[in-house]
Amino acid sequence: MSHTVTIQPSGHKIVVEQGESVLEAGLREGFALPYGCRNGACGSCAGKLLAGRVHYPDGKPAAITDDEIAQGKALLCQARPDSDLEVEIREVGAAKDIQVKVLPCRVAAMDKLSHDVMRLKLKLPATERLQFLAGQYIDIILRDGRRRGFSLATAPHEDDFLELHIRHVPGGRFTDHVFTDMKEKTILRFEGPLGSFFLREESDRPIILMGGGTGFAPLKGMTEHAIAAGLERPIEIYWGVRAKRDLYLHDLAETWAREHENIRYVPVLSEPAEEDEWSGRTGFVHQAVSEDHPDLSGHEVYMSGPPAMIEAARTAFASCGLPDEFLFYDSFEYASDTLHALDGN
Repeated sequence: MSHTVTIQPSGHKIVVEQGESVLEAGLREGFALPYGCRNGACGSCAGKLLAGRVHYPDGKPAAITDDEIAQGKALLCQARPDSDLEVEIREVGAAKDIQVKVLPCRVAAMDKLSHDVMRLKLKLPATERLQFLAGQYIDIILRDGRRRGFSLATAPHEDDFLELHIRHVPGGRFTDHVFTDMKEKTILRFEGPLGSFFLREESDRPIILMGGGTGFAPLKGMTEHAIAAGLERPIEIYWGVRAKRDLYLHDLAETWAREHENIRYVPVLSEPAEEDEWSGRTGFVHQAVSEDHPDLSGHEVYMSGPPAMIEAARTAFASCGLPDEFLFYDSFEYASDTLHALDGN
């Protein structure tokens, strides 16, 4: 039997299915409720029960006392509703509301998505989870203390694994290791979530997501979060790469567009190979956006990719009337021994 939970003071309503915790249902429906470990050990998900009853199927969680329960406190990561509920809890509204952590993780899976892109799926310890906003990134911390920044390709509600898309940069210390020596079960350490590049959900403007190369990664997380949250705003995804083989999750993006009326997908090749037999858009990806939208004054644009693409797009989009406060970007800087995600506004 399902139950309806009203979150105060926002007034948001979620439906909790049988066997689900309140937190699981909230994340599934796209609401950014606070949490940490998701196993009742940290207390980050604590809320005040204003009406209704809950139970804990595995017994009272470690992070809550009998006195706190008597005062109406509940740990939403473990609480299962026995009735409709009204719960008071602060929803996460911005990156400043989320705790940045340094955590270990294990490489749970490695999938080569294309000739030069590897997907890593990272598993955190059983007692930890990472709360983040769609589009943010993490810093992998190397043994010598150097860092490599990678965007999270995961939607926040799918935090069982953290997904990274790593492009092989020849001569790159970390990426060479990923493509030649790294094995599943390797232990890494990272800091995150980081950055101010994340989907602004309070707006009602049509959304343009523009990525170059592995700049598709944060756009994937944003799109999957938007779908989960039921956002009905128009979303157009422009993905620019050199040749067809570089569209490493092309089928996934086509599926989004096919299954959701508000999503449009436009792949753009700058140097299509003869064997590609490409009949789609060609040239630079920012030019495709400008051609389709000579007036961007009513839009909101998110872009991620190499600095040259970002700088060209900033100039072009300003000429199309895009207000600076509605342009958000993440600039990926590649060099022989560095890979950083540098966040813009």
